[in-house]
Amino acid sequence: MRRVLLSLAALVVAAGIAAAAQMAPLPQPGPGQAVATFAGGCFWCTESDFDHMPGVISTTSGYTGGQIANPTYEQVSAGDTGHAESVQVIYDPSKVSYQKLLTYYWRHVDPTVQDQQFCDHGNQYRTAIFVHNDEERKLAEASKKEVEAELKKPIYTQIVAAGPFYAAEEYHQDILSEESHQI
Repeated sequence: MRRVLLSLAALVVAAGIAAAAQMAPLPQPGPGQAVATFAGGCFWCTESDFDHMPGVISTTSGYTGGQIANPTYEQVSAGDTGHAESVQVIYDPSKVSYQKLLTYYWRHVDPTVQDQQFCDHGNQYRTAIFVHNDEERKLAEASKKEVEAELKKPIYTQIVAAGPFYAAEEYHQDILSEESHQI
């Protein structure tokens, strides 16, 4: 029995290593669609939050804001790459505005803590808004000022230019979706 369990454990580890090598495809926005990128701690929670918002077409868990290309989960979670666990949101601006995405984002993170969200600690779990253009920057900065005035505390959420976004491994996608919990 012990050999069977050890063999099964070895198979699970091997399958995990193989799955880690399979990066998820990165969806691209179609005509009339736009992209927004947010870091809000663990990407599973952030992805799940945006999945429930009307006007959001797709969400992809991944990594951005770091120094190396094509990082793996193991590299990012070790905290040495500079990447934040992030979510790329493709949305329909005729159904939901970038401003509404920002408002939704602020209500789902704790921007008053630095380099952590809930039980996750480290720079890879920081909050950040990765802006794709000047208009997004203007809206993000204004919304940050509103949140700071409302909370009357310093806000640690970074607002930075979006850089390369790397989709996380396939096994990290839609991890909190209703379908993933069906047996």
